[in-house]
Amino acid sequence: MTNNKLAIIDIGSNTIRLVIYQYSTISGLKEVGNIKAVARLRNYINDDGIMDIKGIEILENLLISFKEMIEDYHVDSLRAVATASIRQSKNGHEIIDRMLETTGIRIELLSEEEEAYFGYFAVVHTTSTQSAVTIDMGGGSTEITYFKNKELQQSISLPFGSVSLKHQFMKDNTMTHKERNHIYTFAIEQFAAIPWLENLDIPVVGIGGSARNMAKMDQSRKKYPLTGVHQYRMSKQDFIEINSELTSLSYSELKKLDGLSSDRADIIGPVAEVFRALMNRVGSPKFQFSRKGLREGLVMSSILLDYPDAFNKYDVFLTGAKYLASEFGKSEQQIVHHAKLAELLYEKLCSNGLWTFSEEEMSILKQGAKVFSIGEYLEQDAASQHTFYLLSNRSINGLNHKERVRLALLASYKNKEEFLSFLQPFESWFSKDEVQQLLKLGALLKIVYALDASKRGIVTNIEVDIDEEAEVLHMNVNCKGNPLAEEYQVNRQKKHFERVLKLDISVHFV
Repeated sequence: MTNNKLAIIDIGSNTIRLVIYQYSTISGLKEVGNIKAVARLRNYINDDGIMDIKGIEILENLLISFKEMIEDYHVDSLRAVATASIRQSKNGHEIIDRMLETTGIRIELLSEEEEAYFGYFAVVHTTSTQSAVTIDMGGGSTEITYFKNKELQQSISLPFGSVSLKHQFMKDNTMTHKERNHIYTFAIEQFAAIPWLENLDIPVVGIGGSARNMAKMDQSRKKYPLTGVHQYRMSKQDFIEINSELTSLSYSELKKLDGLSSDRADIIGPVAEVFRALMNRVGSPKFQFSRKGLREGLVMSSILLDYPDAFNKYDVFLTGAKYLASEFGKSEQQIVHHAKLAELLYEKLCSNGLWTFSEEEMSILKQGAKVFSIGEYLEQDAASQHTFYLLSNRSINGLNHKERVRLALLASYKNKEEFLSFLQPFESWFSKDEVQQLLKLGALLKIVYALDASKRGIVTNIEVDIDEEAEVLHMNVNCKGNPLAEEYQVNRQKKHFERVLKLDISVHFV
């Protein structure tokens, strides 16, 4: 399945989307194409529950267009799935038969349970969140799951969505204060009938386009210094402030609002109220957004059938780091070796009383070791700048946004001055103690990277001894080959670590 291309057609109530993925056992899963069409199929279901011919023809024409794109991309396998719009149509099976006959595309009708499950599956395999309630609000239905310690506990599908709520409660494209209160009351009543949601005190994770727009709007109004919305976090107060803004703007003003897709301007109001109601019911301290949902869940579950080690929901960053480092020329052997050296040197320093051992600190250190200086792949002389940019400006599964910046600061460490320049836009995110921690761990990683200057993995052990009277730390480094490159680089770079330890360092290679 190396470098195979897999396509998903997701037929929803509001949008229909074609996403093409490529999977490699070396570089992991990547999205290589994403085409969206706003169809609003939910609007074409009449009072008798029948989707009319206009809605059917819209779907048919889109599938014909998508099929052409799939052929141009040379896709190896296709899975087309339909959710609430077809599920709620009494003529749904007739529509599926027609699509197979006219387009050659076989549509799989997902049950409510399957739709909820695959959304949960994507979240636990792409975020570090251990327990949460997920909500995927489409145009005609809303899927909710509850997972604890990464294991699914409960799930439910509710027969309302952003488009159906607009039709039920809004007279116009702009939500009024009265309509806002009615939608919130309706949502609270729906959630109150689900006993397992009550006061869980865990995050709510939003999946899908509506949640994505909430995250983007919040980032826009805060002038957020980071790109991407996967694993972005918001507070309940953020929702209250955004909701107030939404009800104060006209439809034309909403379409121009930064962070809000113009095709969702008329339905974002109901979405925000449903999310706020769910947070209150769950007793959630924060709202998280997951860019990965139903489509990723379908693809990842399929890949895992053939490659059981492709993804690890219990240590999401572990597999993500392997794929990320591989993309920028770092082998799995190097990743393991650098993490092992970092762990070894850290433990030696702690056992000699220089530092106090911390499992959390060790975990942070090993994360940085796995992707240290990956920017070398682009340019040796500007490796630090490239490393920081690459890591801080891309989504990294298993890391929230603060953790992502922390990793970028660690892995790009060159010297204190450059570290502080990278930190400047994010200074308020870190306490003084956290900054000092990153400075010392960054200096340690710089030494570790120098200990593999020839990229041959020749260092087998490190012993540390402190001469307190002379204020010198002796490092005895055992090697299984000539350490010419390592010796040169360590003696060049050790000054940064000497400043952190407030000791001279004498390195002896054996």
